[in-house]
Amino acid sequence: MRYITQLAHLGRGDLAVAGGKGANLGELTRAGLPVPPGFVLTTAAYRAYVAASGIGDEIVAAASDGSADDVRALFTAPVPDEIAAELRAARTGLGPAVAVRSSATAEDLDDASFAGQQDTFLDVRGDDALLTAVRECWASLWTSRAVAYRARRGIDPAEVALAVVVQEMVDADAAGVMFTANPTTGARDEIVLAAAWGLGEAVVSGAVTTDDLVVEKGTGRVRSRSTADKAVRTVATGRGTEDRPVPAEQRARPVLDDAEATALAALGTRIEEWFGAPQDVEWARADAAFAIVQSRPITALPEPAAPAPTDWSVPDRSSFYVRASIVEQLPDPLTPLFAELVDGSVTRSLQAVFGELLGRSDVVGESDVALPTVNGYAYYRYSRRGMARLTVASLPAFRALLRRGRESLRARWQERAHPQYVEAVERASARPVDGLTDAELLDGAAELLDAGTTYYTAVQTIIPLAVSSESVFTRFYERFVCRPGDPPAATFLLGFDSAPIRAERSLYDLATWTRARPALVGALSTAPTQSTVAAIDADEPPAGVDAATWQEWCDRFQQHLAVHGHTVYNLDIAVAVPADDPAPLLGTLRFYLDGGGADPVRRQQQAAQRREEATTAVAARLDPARRAVFRRLLRWAQSAAPLREDALADVGLAWPQLRRMLRELGVRLVAAGVVERPDDVFWLHRAEILADPPVPRSDVVAQRRAVWRGQRQVTPPQVLPLGSWWEKAFARWLPASSGEQTGAVLRGIGASVGQVTATARVLGGPADFGRLRPGDVLVASITTPAWTSLFAMASAVVTDVGGPLSHSSIVAREYGIPAVLGTNVATRRIPDGARVRVDGDAGTVTVLDGDGSG
Repeated sequence: MRYITQLAHLGRGDLAVAGGKGANLGELTRAGLPVPPGFVLTTAAYRAYVAASGIGDEIVAAASDGSADDVRALFTAPVPDEIAAELRAARTGLGPAVAVRSSATAEDLDDASFAGQQDTFLDVRGDDALLTAVRECWASLWTSRAVAYRARRGIDPAEVALAVVVQEMVDADAAGVMFTANPTTGARDEIVLAAAWGLGEAVVSGAVTTDDLVVEKGTGRVRSRSTADKAVRTVATGRGTEDRPVPAEQRARPVLDDAEATALAALGTRIEEWFGAPQDVEWARADAAFAIVQSRPITALPEPAAPAPTDWSVPDRSSFYVRASIVEQLPDPLTPLFAELVDGSVTRSLQAVFGELLGRSDVVGESDVALPTVNGYAYYRYSRRGMARLTVASLPAFRALLRRGRESLRARWQERAHPQYVEAVERASARPVDGLTDAELLDGAAELLDAGTTYYTAVQTIIPLAVSSESVFTRFYERFVCRPGDPPAATFLLGFDSAPIRAERSLYDLATWTRARPALVGALSTAPTQSTVAAIDADEPPAGVDAATWQEWCDRFQQHLAVHGHTVYNLDIAVAVPADDPAPLLGTLRFYLDGGGADPVRRQQQAAQRREEATTAVAARLDPARRAVFRRLLRWAQSAAPLREDALADVGLAWPQLRRMLRELGVRLVAAGVVERPDDVFWLHRAEILADPPVPRSDVVAQRRAVWRGQRQVTPPQVLPLGSWWEKAFARWLPASSGEQTGAVLRGIGASVGQVTATARVLGGPADFGRLRPGDVLVASITTPAWTSLFAMASAVVTDVGGPLSHSSIVAREYGIPAVLGTNVATRRIPDGARVRVDGDAGTVTVLDGDGSG
């Protein structure tokens, strides 16, 4: 036959003729699995129909301009006689009722399932009904949802075609779906079953409540089951299908007993092994026998995660554990190598600072202060002795800082701390990594991390001055100066230049240059982000862009990265910085190319003008005494904040070289068969990296990654031990609430005024930046200067950690968007994509979709 191929003759290599569903069913048939007999009407038949009816150009045009709803009306011509004759002949070998299923060439792929995008027809009887169902399947290739899905995947509408699977229908008494890996947790050792009475289409569509079972893959043991009250079932009527009530005695009865669940799971294991990847399987049961009617890859399977921790006990209940200072830049659980390297590094950096300020480094001993982890999260640990010694020493150290004043602090940063850090980075960068031994690479990385943490601790000495100056000014202004209608205190502190603003300006200037080159704009705006990154790495211009223009654009982009590419999203060295992976910046660049965002220079000028006008107006009405205090406190506050932002932006100067050295180790470990990927090095300890002879560690890495993902599901308490007097005494001073919050309204710190109602986008890190859309509310654990590029797109900011003087609040005020910080639970309690109302004046976030239970 010209247009029809039996399932037994098809396999994975026949995607172009049988579509994804048909090719997979052919594979299952060849594997000896219980697949109902049938055949595929190949894509050649679809193309012959489109050619005969003359609708090809109309289809592509309608799909391209977004009017896909009009396409179905084009499929009115009868099926050509030659195709119809083949269908009738092939149909005679099957039972009285058949199932007719769409099978697109862009469907059931490894990276795109397209589940539910095309139509299926059950209980099809007679030749005329079969021909109608086939034509409806062809038309379903062009529904709005299918066209939109393909557009998001970048699939050319002119290239797609549809085959049709025709199988003997299983008149099922029960049916459902089976995932050969847990789609919720990502666990690969679990098979998840959903079962209901009747035919399976209602299960797939979500129209019925199912029994849910979890089966242990290795043993077939049922680990858990939930039996539903199954009110309706889908049944065949002889003229199609309809939903009918489930008999009362069946509603609460399990669809599958343990033996059946084990047998079905065994089929799932065979299917997964045959395809070599976790599968989403549709099954049916009739006459106590199972049939497999579809299998596709699970394309959205999360990475496996261990159970989320619930025990927050600490090794030493007499010590004080707190998440503050440098820990605020570590919102996630630490990777093992970073945790090992940073612990002693932080202690040494504190010793260096006290040695400088007080002339004695013995204020802090190794037993007094450490940076251990609890459930993977970093905590400062202070012993009772250490806390007492630091408390006593901090007062004279702070007085020393105040005596030095703003100019001395600037000189200390610019003339001492910063040059020393730059020198350490340059010294390390001058040594070719491929010429260093493994031990030298690790030692060099440790030295660089010491330089980075010492610099960070030096920068942290600026923070008390910034906090004090802004707090004192704000309190004075609000109590003795502000009148109804006056601007908030923050207005007087905006419009100053800083490193994050300069980084934004650099990217905006690149977008301005790019907009003058339409071909380049087209390429950057439409190409997938990773394709653009690959083109940059390969130095190959995208289609339609000449080589000279592309080279100049790349040079300008590299200049931006050379100056600003070291800013960190997260201090953990496992997280790439923009210099390593510029992909997160490209979303903001596209936003600018589309005309979004304000000119940062003009915005800054306008803020500065409002600041000066407000200052002049307020000062003019004050008496001489208050005017003098107002101006003096204002100068103090205005001098500190930009200095802090500039200093903090350079904390990651060592990170590109740090990561280069450690990834060189990772490449060597891959070559030695120790791990599978270079970045796996971050999940090992020093002794494991240097083991001689090398020992394979891939299983260890996978286990640690799973534990890390489980840990990341929780928000760590700000103070430990829980319930201790430490927690009660210090909770009010911390950058996040220490308690859980229930209900739809979350409370935090109103750090930037205004109200916005918009879609929440919960971002875990730079890998998620591409999901933020203009006008979304940015929800994150914390933001660092490297997140600044997103503020131009966001309509508001909400964080777990942070206060009125954190980076998030400062930048949000510069952009004029509301910010609510320090909620402790926002990333867990706000569903991604929910509508929320952010009230920066009241410090609340209201979840409008659902109850925010997360």
